[in-house]
Amino acid sequence: MKIAIYSRKSLFTGKGESVENQIEMCKEYTGFSLDDGSEKELFVYEDEGFSAKNLNRPQFQKMMRDLETEHFDYIVCYRLDRLSRNVSDFSGLIETLEKKNVHLICIKEHFDTSSPMGRAMMYITSVFAQLERETLAERVRDNMHMLARTGRWLGGTAPTGFDSTELSEVIMDGKMKTSHTLIFNDEIETVKLIYKTFLENPSVSGVSKKLIRENIKSKANGKFFSIPGIREILSNPVYCIADSDVYEYFHSNNADICRNKKDWNGSFGVTAYNKRDYSKGAKRNNISDWIISIGKHHGIVSGKDWVFIQNYFHDNSKEKIINTSELGLLSGLIYCTDCGEKMFTKRRSNDEENYSYICSSKLKGGTALCNCKNLLGKQTDDLVVDFIRNKLDDFDLYGELKSKISEYESGDQQKEIKATEQKVKAIESELDILTERLTDSSLSAVAIQAVDRKLNEKTAEKENLQQELETLLQGDDHKVIDTYAIVSALQSFSNEFNNLSVYEKRQIIRLLIDRIEWDGEDLDIFMYGE
Repeated sequence: MKIAIYSRKSLFTGKGESVENQIEMCKEYTGFSLDDGSEKELFVYEDEGFSAKNLNRPQFQKMMRDLETEHFDYIVCYRLDRLSRNVSDFSGLIETLEKKNVHLICIKEHFDTSSPMGRAMMYITSVFAQLERETLAERVRDNMHMLARTGRWLGGTAPTGFDSTELSEVIMDGKMKTSHTLIFNDEIETVKLIYKTFLENPSVSGVSKKLIRENIKSKANGKFFSIPGIREILSNPVYCIADSDVYEYFHSNNADICRNKKDWNGSFGVTAYNKRDYSKGAKRNNISDWIISIGKHHGIVSGKDWVFIQNYFHDNSKEKIINTSELGLLSGLIYCTDCGEKMFTKRRSNDEENYSYICSSKLKGGTALCNCKNLLGKQTDDLVVDFIRNKLDDFDLYGELKSKISEYESGDQQKEIKATEQKVKAIESELDILTERLTDSSLSAVAIQAVDRKLNEKTAEKENLQQELETLLQGDDHKVIDTYAIVSALQSFSNEFNNLSVYEKRQIIRLLIDRIEWDGEDLDIFMYGE
């Protein structure tokens, strides 16, 4: 008899039954309840630190794969919600097990799918498990409402230009508690400059260039402010004065506003809760899902100006986005010798062939960072392709291709990309765990604040890693193509090259060319094997 034992625990805490205890109880159960005289073979699967909101858990998935080869007779777990709290997932799981003639036993509830009554009771219990989960989620939102009405800062990384500080103790629910609020620090002058510059000339890249020209860097990391970072500052309501204009904006966008309109008199700043959905990788929620209140801190930009900026971003997001990823065969392969940075494509008009290669430093900060001349894109691409055609006759095609594919896959940049991707996935798992923790109805207001603070910190860490990943990927074509197609194309480069996609052309060029350097006057091409 083959028996799979599955155990799961959401959080690494001492509360509730540990994974080890679950396994031990399941083993004891199989010893006295599944004793038919035959020899038992046990397979143990442990998922610790994973919620039951879905079935995407490594050991659970391994168990389901092993089910195909090992043909288990039973799957035993401590309790039904160790498997799933989602009715749809549970129903699909039971259907799969029935087709495989595998019985499911939950020892805590005494459920066994080998009997009709056991199957019926399992379905009923799974419905209530999902109801409990949804009720807890509603309770979390109620807790957020309670905290939002106080206008307190819940913790986590303070916004640029602010520090978090403790207020004097206050009485809540008959107990003495401390709360936090935001106070200005020296960097608030940078934030004011960002708003002033954008309002004078609505351009995020224009703001970036001004900060670079004035050598203003972020105190958080000592680097120049990124374009996404500047946009985040301009979109954050924490900088807005809580006046009637911003009240009307949030009201018209169906946000959940905690304070009466008469309270929005411009005395304080705005606080916003539930801006992100941590169950979806900290994706930004729609404004209709935000909980808006008046904070205990002061704002720096009027509601009228802040609303203008949000409407500007919204209106411009509807415009057709020019996709430069389809432009230029050499983006990220050309290096500016003036500053050492890579050069990328920039469209000059709606004409697909009217683009240039421009130094990334110059793109970021204008001539204040780099004054290297731009390169005409189409002409440069044609020049390099012709150069390759002339070189191919003397090129060791197969030897170099084989070595460069291996080198590309194991190169430092590829390793860094993979390492960064793994870090992002790890943080996403932590965010899932923390989000699950918020649904614990036994949490106190202080504990909720602590979890929310950790969520904010991890979200900020994830956003920084994603920016790093975006920078790494800018100079790397991450699209995998058929190696044999590359070989075939290279064998008759002149005839087939023009029929390939942009991605395939780029990949071929990167297998042949090490780097290209531009000094503003001359273009130097360095091929592998030379």
